[in-house]
Amino acid sequence: MSRKRFEELVSDGLDLVPEELLRLMDNVVVLVEDRPPPEDPDLLGVYEGYALTDRGSEYSGVLPDRITIFRRPILSICDTEEDVVDEVAITVVHEIAHHFGIDDKLLHELGWG
Repeated sequence: MSRKRFEELVSDGLDLVPEELLRLMDNVVVLVEDRPPPEDPDLLGVYEGYALTDRGSEYSGVLPDRITIFRRPILSICDTEEDVVDEVAITVVHEIAHHFGIDDKLLHELGWG
């Protein structure tokens, strides 16, 4: 799958997030990279930044938080484009949840692991 098509699927995954949650997202950017860091080659996505629940009055003048979706690991676990669509959507929602301060344990309990 081309990078362009994969990026379209990430955009589609963002479209699945309810509008009221998207409006609450603050100072965050969603990116696509081909590969995760070498120390974690199976990583599908990562959130880097300060969750909204951790931001206090001292939070200002910082670079945007980053949600990075990794193309190659997702493609390696999917057999069809439909599988890619599903996995991208799950990964996008999972990383956005971290922006809202939801940890991996709760995400797994909710079926977004």
